[in-house]
Amino acid sequence: MEVHGATEHRPQRHSGPKRRVFTVEHANRALPLVKRIVADIVEQHKRVSALEDKSNPELRDQYAAEIDKLRELARELTSIGVELKDWRRGLVDFLSIRDGREIYLCWKHGEESIEFWHDLEAGFPGRIHIDEGVVA
Repeated sequence: MEVHGATEHRPQRHSGPKRRVFTVEHANRALPLVKRIVADIVEQHKRVSALEDKSNPELRDQYAAEIDKLRELARELTSIGVELKDWRRGLVDFLSIRDGREIYLCWKHGEESIEFWHDLEAGFPGRIHIDEGVVA
C-alpha cells in the first residue's frame, strides 16, 4: 500500500458478497465512528508525510511503524464497509444504490453529514448533492 503522493484513488471493485450497501440514513449513523477514524488517518498521514520528507536512514524504523498505524486505521474503515479514497483529505465513500445501480455516497473530513454522491467512476470531482433518489 503506497501512501506517498496518495490523493484520490479509483474505486476498487470487490468480488464476493461482503460489500456493505448503505442508505443515506445508515451512512449518517455510521458517521460518528467514521469521523473519528478519518480524523486519526488525516493526522497519521501528516506524520508519515513529515517522515517521508526527511531522508534520514535512522528514521526508517519509525517511518515503518507510522505506516503500519496508518494501514491499521484504513483497515478499521474497511471493516465498517467504508472505502478510503484520499488519505490526506480524509475522503471516503459508502457504497449505495440509486435508481437500481451502484453509486457512492461521498463524505470528506470536516463535513457534518453525508450530503453528496457520485457514480462509481466519477470520483470526488463528480460529486452531486443528494436528493430523494438515493436509496438502498
